[in-house]
Amino acid sequence: MTVVKMTVWLKPTGNAPIIKFKKWVVERNCTIAKIMGFLKQYMKLDTTASVFLYVNQSFAPSPDSEVGNIYECFNINGKLVLYYSTSPAWG
Repeated sequence: MTVVKMTVWLKPTGNAPIIKFKKWVVERNCTIAKIMGFLKQYMKLDTTASVFLYVNQSFAPSPDSEVGNIYECFNINGKLVLYYSTSPAWG
């Protein structure tokens, strides 16, 4: 079975630290929770810190949502942009 990978763009919002790379390749079945955990580790945040992800500056997807499903519904010009923050930013 072939593993399908896709590109996601991670952009900071609110008080979030800026990460060096904005473009990341993840597996299609990767969950939002996994990306949140990765960001927490990459930004060297405390294990009790929160990370919030938003799709296209509009809504927070469920942590168990798969990136592939979100991409199919909400990509813009072939890009899935996820905004991250360490405090709530949008609804």
